Amino acid sequence: MKISTKGRYGLLLMVDLAVSGVSGPVSLKSVAERKGLSDHYLEQLIAPLRNAGMVKSVRGAYGGYTLARSPEAITAGDVLHVLEGPIAIVDETGDGLEAFWLSLQDKIDEVLRTTTIADLVELYGKDSKNGYMFYI
Repeated sequence: MKISTKGRYGLLLMVDLAVSGVSGPVSLKSVAERKGLSDHYLEQLIAPLRNAGMVKSVRGAYGGYTLARSPEAITAGDVLHVLEGPIAIVDETGDGLEAFWLSLQDKIDEVLRTTTIADLVELYGKDSKNGYMFYI
């Protein structure tokens, strides 16, 4: 199991919206510039997040994106599920270790289900120079 750049950048985008979106909508271009990412790639990520009801768009000269729900109401698992699909560590193995693999999967699912965007903001803290310390 490996989380792709879609999942990693999607979480990064959601954390940025949680931090920067407090004062109003955030443009994808500003996120891209702050984080050194392609704004075109972020545009590909924002659509499924918007369709899932996690972000909303604001049109106009000062438009952009904001979280559609509070950061406490969106989990890392929600974001990864939308962008990556189901997270599975192994397929059926038939190796006799199924109980171990299921237990490990349950632990991963629990972390994803209980870690919110607000937790990620708090975990990585704010930094006066960079806005927050959540780097790729």
